[in-house]
Amino acid sequence: MNGWGYLVTPRAERDLRRLAPADRGRVFDALDDLTDSPDRGDVRKLQGHVAEWRLRVGAIRVRFRRDSAAGLIVVLRVLPRGRAYRD
Repeated sequence: MNGWGYLVTPRAERDLRRLAPADRGRVFDALDDLTDSPDRGDVRKLQGHVAEWRLRVGAIRVRFRRDSAAGLIVVLRVLPRGRAYRD
């Protein structure tokens, strides 16, 4: 165990409830992989966002922040690609 975990914000929980069960499962599998290694998977830092990253899971985008001090990945949004980058 490396000490990384993830926290899903209430807004991201709402996003997850709107996904199909199969997509929701794939997102949670990808998050579990991410806790093993925070750079694992299709992860990119978002330009124009100070400390925000995205994880691509098929057509779904998971926007998150890393809290290295706490070993925590804070999931901010889980959206389809077309809506994921609108603020």
